[in-house]
Amino acid sequence: MQTSERLKGVDVFVAVAQAGSFVRAAQRLHLTGSAVGKAIARLEARLNARLFERSTRRLALTDAGARFLAACTRVLGELEEAEHALHAEGDLLAGRLRVDLPATYGRLIVLPVLTAFLQRYPRIKPVLSFTDRYVDLEDEGIDVTVRIGSPEAWSPALGHCLLGQDRKVFCAAPSYLAAHGAPASVEDLVEHAVIMYGKADSRVSPLLIRRGNALVEQRAFDARIVAGDAEAQAELTVAGLGIAQLSTWLIERHLADGSLVEVLPDYATPGLTMHVVWPKAKQDVPRVRELVDVLRAALSEPAA
Repeated sequence: MQTSERLKGVDVFVAVAQAGSFVRAAQRLHLTGSAVGKAIARLEARLNARLFERSTRRLALTDAGARFLAACTRVLGELEEAEHALHAEGDLLAGRLRVDLPATYGRLIVLPVLTAFLQRYPRIKPVLSFTDRYVDLEDEGIDVTVRIGSPEAWSPALGHCLLGQDRKVFCAAPSYLAAHGAPASVEDLVEHAVIMYGKADSRVSPLLIRRGNALVEQRAFDARIVAGDAEAQAELTVAGLGIAQLSTWLIERHLADGSLVEVLPDYATPGLTMHVVWPKAKQDVPRVRELVDVLRAALSEPAA
């Protein structure tokens, strides 16, 4: 079947689904009710599927109709984005841009870069989300994301660029060290209050301990406090409530102003890698390409 045939009736179907009524859809499309009904009937016949449940009181999508609507909305949205890109004036970028960022790293590190980007391109309409959960870029319509972790399980349909690697250090507030002393070895942590990070599923993230050239997950510590937010974990440590293993990007200013002090420096360890990620199908969309380039330039660690 030719592409032109596949597109027939799609705009009518989406209009009916959004309006919830053949009559209201006909008014919006400037068509007769009969024309709308025939377009839907032809589409259902071609798809060999019933898209709407009709009654005298209501019009509702079938399961097949709901799935088809999601696909049509995504395709029509991409067509609209392509049209925006073609009509952009000069190098002025415009259109919707869906960006997802890790909750804490996104707010503290990426958001300032993104803010400057949006100030430079005021016609871009961003939709921002901040989450640490797994995000499926294709299913959720995300244009650009920054992810912390390994790309091994990512789809081959995704492009990605390494920004750098996290570094984790043990640290405590001077007030805590004055009251309790500093641990001389990682084994001494069992005698100290340890502030751990808790995942959404209630599991406590292990400490990463360097043993020679290997990294070992250490779960034997009985945490005094478990915090489900990295910023909260850092603030609790600044308050002198214990020792924590934290990312340097999170506590850089605290180490600089002395409100946190690194302990056990021999056990500082590399953490997770950070990447900017995008769907390859969208990498030639100007605003996507520009944001990827800006994030890469601003956040990439300099070569050693």
